[in-house]
Amino acid sequence: MGGCMSEQMLAAVFKAVSHMSFKIPGRYTSMLIPYREMMTNESFRSVVRENGQADVVKENLLQLKCHFTWKLLFEDIDIPDLEMRISEEVKFLDIMSTVGMHNLLAYVRHLKGQHTEALQSLKEAETLAQREQLGKRSVVTWGNCAWVHYHMGSLAEAQTYLDKVENTCKEFASPFRYRMECAEMHCEEGWALLKCGGQNYRRAMACFAKALESEPENPEYNTGYAVATYREDFDDNNISLEPLKKAVRLNPADPYIKVYLALKFQDVGETDEAERHIEEALSSTSCQTYVFRYAAKYYRRKRCTDKALQLLHKALQTSPDSGYLHYQIGLCYRDQMIQLKTPRNTLSRRQGSMQEMAQRAICQFQKTVELRPTFDVAYVCMAEVYAEIHQYKEAEANFQMVLNMQNLIGHRKQDIHLRYGRFQQFHQNSEDMAITHYLKGLKIEETSYAWRKILIALERVADRRVQQNVRPVESTSLLGLVHKLKGNMHEALMYYEKALRLTGEMNPEF
Repeated sequence: MGGCMSEQMLAAVFKAVSHMSFKIPGRYTSMLIPYREMMTNESFRSVVRENGQADVVKENLLQLKCHFTWKLLFEDIDIPDLEMRISEEVKFLDIMSTVGMHNLLAYVRHLKGQHTEALQSLKEAETLAQREQLGKRSVVTWGNCAWVHYHMGSLAEAQTYLDKVENTCKEFASPFRYRMECAEMHCEEGWALLKCGGQNYRRAMACFAKALESEPENPEYNTGYAVATYREDFDDNNISLEPLKKAVRLNPADPYIKVYLALKFQDVGETDEAERHIEEALSSTSCQTYVFRYAAKYYRRKRCTDKALQLLHKALQTSPDSGYLHYQIGLCYRDQMIQLKTPRNTLSRRQGSMQEMAQRAICQFQKTVELRPTFDVAYVCMAEVYAEIHQYKEAEANFQMVLNMQNLIGHRKQDIHLRYGRFQQFHQNSEDMAITHYLKGLKIEETSYAWRKILIALERVADRRVQQNVRPVESTSLLGLVHKLKGNMHEALMYYEKALRLTGEMNPEF
């Protein structure tokens, strides 16, 4: 059936219409074509045949494994930034094959309606794949070519590329006509998912894990898996440490993966190892734009903000439209602003310098969100800087931007509720609103560093309110909830019973 009427079905429809007795206004009668004339009209029959062919081609296209079928998740508003980041990787990440990025760039250009440019990217991918003898991976490029030609209405060209995929699947004895289930395909999908942002990281991790089942010592698969786990490593269990170590062992000359390992060593307090890996990465001439940006993060967290800014400005020379670089520069200025809060300088000098650093930070965060409109953490950091200089209206506006964002992953939402709660508690003197957002964060069932920080913040505010006899029943029950979530059931029961006694009656809510 394929969703398209056969000639027989169309004949039945026209025959039925021709026997209907309703009257049509004269100005429309010329638009009616007699049934017999239509069925002998070759152009009409050609349209029917083409529609049928299009349905067959579409059905086969849906069986492909490529960027058009991988369900890559990102917002339309992020497409310009994604295109820029892909182009950067093609240009600067010189230790890896760029075939996958050319393919992803083609898909992004298709989404923008730039089909000619998409085909050009695919031509580059095809040329590189032949030069690098990538074998099985070529089916991703051919699959993308087939899809682009289909969207351009070139069914014959689309079928030509489908035939190429089919022949390659036969060559490698795939049980499927138009796809292969193999480590190479899982790896290609993993890199595409990884590049498309936070909503895709968990799936990217799963793809690289599948690839590693077949080839556990493959250097590229281990690099992909290590980077994916690092992006998903938002808890204290440090899931990325061992994968990063293994990836560096298998790729000893790769400075890109070394900076990730250095940052992870810094996270776990292994400062000597972190410093060694950063120095080794910086001594390489490969991938310098990427090495500089992550090394800068390392030095900023080490409170060497001048060194961090030096590296970031070097990276900015080659990537002036990188939202990530502007964000990191903003963080450096924010950290310098916070350092000025110490009582070493006179009050007037402190305030003047703080204002200057705050404005520098805000300027960089504004540039970040211009380039990456859904970069949630940049809005949060900008809001916090505004709060530090008492511009609460602007702080609130930026917090509302992220509170109303859709499709944020769980731990990001938790972090936003934590930081907005702190803003309400310490800058707006609204403990009630702070508690509301701490509770919203805790309702998101994902154990993370932010979740545990919320638990600590809620316990502190509830304990203080109990001590000050502020809404004692509610505050005592909140302490019961905190202990319940910590797994301390005996203490939780004790606080809940105390809250019940305070009510003077049995309240089912407690």
